[in-house]
Amino acid sequence: MSNLLFPAPEPTTITIQNSDQVFPVRRVYCIGRNYADHAIEMGHDPDKEPPFFFQKNTDNINTSGQFPYPSMSQDVHFEMELVIALEKGGKNISLDDALNHIYGYALGLDMTRRDLQAQMKKMGRPWEIGKAFEQSAPVSPIYPASKIGHPQQGSISLRVNDEVRQQGDLNQMIWKTAEMISYLSNYYELAPGDLIMTGTPAGVGAIQVGDKLTGEIENLGKFEVDVI
Repeated sequence: MSNLLFPAPEPTTITIQNSDQVFPVRRVYCIGRNYADHAIEMGHDPDKEPPFFFQKNTDNINTSGQFPYPSMSQDVHFEMELVIALEKGGKNISLDDALNHIYGYALGLDMTRRDLQAQMKKMGRPWEIGKAFEQSAPVSPIYPASKIGHPQQGSISLRVNDEVRQQGDLNQMIWKTAEMISYLSNYYELAPGDLIMTGTPAGVGAIQVGDKLTGEIENLGKFEVDVI
């Protein structure tokens, strides 16, 4: 007999491409301004400096193929990203060993209530109200690295209603995959089930109800999200 006061929430999981298994999500880390052109469009210097991370909540993960336009915002933006899924964790992970901790990769969107985020920036407050709201992290199925390798280059793009809005290449990331894992592990004890959203290229912009978002990353395919 359980001594829980009320039922525990169901675990958050992501399907795995061509598998009956699912990936259980533990934490969601997001790196900020990891493409130089996006840093510039947001008004920041793109020179390499120590990376910074924020987090989304585990239950912000959204695999439904639909994105409900959130409340309390008039300016919701898309940010197309490569997502890293870890199957091993640890502290102080070396650069040489970092890729061995990866299970696979997914396509993801870091949906952002930009107006609320801007208010928090002006006030010197955390961004969670603009980043970590319900359904704010649409993701595709995970593609195992054992099948696709570790993408270090290749096109990443986003179309809104068939119009290309974001177009970049994974090799434009300021902090590379192994560097992000190693850096994070110096500050957090990483674990199986952790996701890392790796930043977005330039071209972010607002969405409207009725839009269809189509993200694509070379060698991972594409995924579609309807704004409802």
